[in-house]
Amino acid sequence: MAKIIIEIKKNPNENNASVLRRFSRKIQESNIIQKVKGSRYNKRQESKLKVKKSALRRMVRRREIEKLRKLGKIK
Repeated sequence: MAKIIIEIKKNPNENNASVLRRFSRKIQESNIIQKVKGSRYNKRQESKLKVKKSALRRMVRRREIEKLRKLGKIK
């Protein structure tokens, strides 16, 4: 995610509450919080190599289980 810089300077006759209010308004207008919350639970896609390896592991494990079933070692 790209960094977004928001800069607010305090005017000479402005109190801290209004500066804070202007800053929070700028943040809301830039949609920074919505973008962060939206991407919060997104997962990266696994690499093709990792997917293939896990598929091969599952296949080997299924063969082992089937072999043990035929031998009567597991129900």
